[in-house]
Amino acid sequence: MGGISIWQLLIIVAIVVLLFGTKKLRTLGSDLGESVKGFKKAMADEPKEAEFKSLDNGENVKTEETAKQKEQA
Repeated sequence: MGGISIWQLLIIVAIVVLLFGTKKLRTLGSDLGESVKGFKKAMADEPKEAEFKSLDNGENVKTEETAKQKEQA
């Protein structure tokens, strides 16, 4: 009773195609795919060591290196 049947889904798809046209939907789909691909690539290319700006003196501090130096001292 609460689900969408296949017929209702087909009617919705037909209305969307009539409103926007297949060319615009194809362009929208390819743009969305490129955006997702770019986001995944950016996440994979992120460096292992993140650099953060220190609030005290404005120097760039690499957190992993700082932690290792503190352990060695």
